[in-house]
Amino acid sequence: MTALESVTVGVAITLTALTAGCSAAEEDRGTPLTAGSGAPVVLPGGPGEPGRTATPGEHLGESESRATAADVVFAEAMIPHHRQALEMTALVDDRTTDPRIRAIAERITASQEPEIKALTAWLAALGRTPPAGHDHMGGQYGMATVEQMNRLRAARGEEFDRLFLTLMIAHHEGAVAMAEEEIAKGTDYTMRYLAKDVAAGQTVEINRMRRLLDD
Repeated sequence: MTALESVTVGVAITLTALTAGCSAAEEDRGTPLTAGSGAPVVLPGGPGEPGRTATPGEHLGESESRATAADVVFAEAMIPHHRQALEMTALVDDRTTDPRIRAIAERITASQEPEIKALTAWLAALGRTPPAGHDHMGGQYGMATVEQMNRLRAARGEEFDRLFLTLMIAHHEGAVAMAEEEIAKGTDYTMRYLAKDVAAGQTVEINRMRRLLDD
């Protein structure tokens, strides 16, 4: 069992049951497809009507794949992971004057809020209640500890900038590790697609933040 599979954030049924498709009642249907936050999904309109772009989290039907333990645990762990990132970005405006730090925070917020909605909608379509809040996940996957978050809240100016970048780089590295585990072991199309989006987008942001930290 990997470290990600040990995360128990809101997981209310056994992994054995999940590998069968989350419940016996769902064995005869595919897992839900939802629009993510990456490339736009264009839905066709009726005869003579224009198409439209699906909104993040919108239910698009069902895939032919079946959700497994890896898919569900990924979704249920990534939601609180993203929530902590948003908690960190919410501190930026009052604690820095550096427009580069503010721009990074804005990009993180713009990408991760829709991803939380997509993950939540996917879980809800399976009849699962998304996890509430976050418990810092024991510091796993780059999650900041309570002590680190308190230091970040207390910091200002250059001290805040450096600590924010340091913590967010570690946080992003953890998200990339989670995404890579989902890509390797997950089977659901939607979750694998979102994981690839997370891995690619956050790797770019890691490199950008490292350059700022080295300045």
